[in-house]
Amino acid sequence: MTTNPKYIFVTGGVSSSLGKGIIAASLAKLLQAQGYRITIQKLDPYINIDPGTLNPYEHGECYVTDDGAETDLDLGHYERFLNVPTSQANNVTTGRIYQSVIDKERRGEFLGKTVQVIPHITDEIKRRIQILGNSGDYDIVITEIGGTVGDIESLPYVEAVRQLEWDLGEHNTCVIHLTLVPYLSAAGELKTKPTQHSVKTLMESGVQADILVCRTEHKLSEGLKTKLARFCNVKKEAVIESIDASTIYDVPNLMLKEGLDKVVLNQLQLKSDVPNLTTWNTFIERYKNPKSEITIGLIGKYVELQDSYKSILEAFIHAGAENEVKVVVEPIHSEYLSESNIDFKLGHLDGVLVAPGFGERGIEGKIDAVKFVRENNIPFLGICLGMQMAVIEYARNVLNLKDANSVEMDENTPDPVINLMESQKDVINKGGTMRLGTWDCKLDKESIAYKVYKSELITERHRHRFEFNSNYKEQFETAGLKPTGYNPDTGLVEIVEITGNDWFVGVQYHPEYKSTVKNPHPLFVAFVAAALKHSKKK
Repeated sequence: MTTNPKYIFVTGGVSSSLGKGIIAASLAKLLQAQGYRITIQKLDPYINIDPGTLNPYEHGECYVTDDGAETDLDLGHYERFLNVPTSQANNVTTGRIYQSVIDKERRGEFLGKTVQVIPHITDEIKRRIQILGNSGDYDIVITEIGGTVGDIESLPYVEAVRQLEWDLGEHNTCVIHLTLVPYLSAAGELKTKPTQHSVKTLMESGVQADILVCRTEHKLSEGLKTKLARFCNVKKEAVIESIDASTIYDVPNLMLKEGLDKVVLNQLQLKSDVPNLTTWNTFIERYKNPKSEITIGLIGKYVELQDSYKSILEAFIHAGAENEVKVVVEPIHSEYLSESNIDFKLGHLDGVLVAPGFGERGIEGKIDAVKFVRENNIPFLGICLGMQMAVIEYARNVLNLKDANSVEMDENTPDPVINLMESQKDVINKGGTMRLGTWDCKLDKESIAYKVYKSELITERHRHRFEFNSNYKEQFETAGLKPTGYNPDTGLVEIVEITGNDWFVGVQYHPEYKSTVKNPHPLFVAFVAAALKHSKKK
């Protein structure tokens, strides 16, 4: 183990969406598998304080940590790969940086000095980067810088990296530049010029890449690697090929084959060993060689953009591997579901998950979907809003409360079976004000949930404002929809189940956030097992 933490910076060039988060997580996996204590943080250049108020179409999923941080979806990859929780300190935005500096200025902490990007903004970035390293919990901190070099908004971050390299001294930092080597089909060759320009842009900011990771659709020849090394001022062994993979879970092994971990550890003057990837590779083996196949419908209103449900999709991969079954997730847009087409769209499915979300668009389609799976005894999992839709559907069609609704959708509903939480009634600001982070839940010992978790007290992550209205609890229980999980302090209903169905569970929390390669979430594992059983019955 190291006495002083080492810092690895991952920058991107040429194009966005090259997969900096996956490269960072894969490298972290390789280093963790050699005994190093690793964490990863993401620096996002946008001015939003966090992604909590961003549209999923714009930014994909908002990932929530144990301590209630609303963060970038890359933190989900970090946790899934490393099986180590992240926190507020693992995601920093420009908005948060500027807010902190402006608050200090208002308090008079700069003693009348003119506040500038350099040194005040860059000092705050450096401080944030080093919070995790200074905690004493980690040997290596990997920092992923969002966006691409050359973007105006990224410049303060690159400058902060330049300063940190100088401050920390030789062999304490390593800069990995992820770039694109495009293939021009008309010329029939890979082109290195975009990478050369990207590295040049980085150098203009005073930062020299130590390692190039080159995203490519075709293998890089030795001659091409030599050319990139020569023109980009890196050693040839530091030119790493990152060829398109069939799954993100292949990337650690691909990076191991390319020697990325060895080059990094050599740069940091740390001992290199053979990574122990036994558990990881067992998972991949099970994932790639399933014994059967099931189809699960994912019903939501952002289904055309899969990043909106990234954690759910990955949780299905983990649970599928655990059950040795291939889970085919069929996205179904709730806005286009109706009683006339529902049998055609849902009748063939082995299970249905109604996804979380906000707002009234697509709500009636979700309610129709819950009704169909309840009446046809198809395994069901409702998450957050999905659980609330199950409650509304049951109220309307079983309790005969025809106008039952959530006050989120209808403030004047005569039967608000889903109500605004008491703690939310005086909240005005939208950002970071929901019920967030980890909360306790006590389970009924006769419930499906208790059989799944094998524990009476569990903790799960939340992100919501509305809750099951306990004034209707007795009516629901009498009719067969039973609350089976409660927060022990507030009495808030966290889980509902239908006792007459084979597998019907709605949860107020987000189990998908806690599913990792090493520890697939038990609720997803049980749901996939129930869907597999249903498929065999069919």
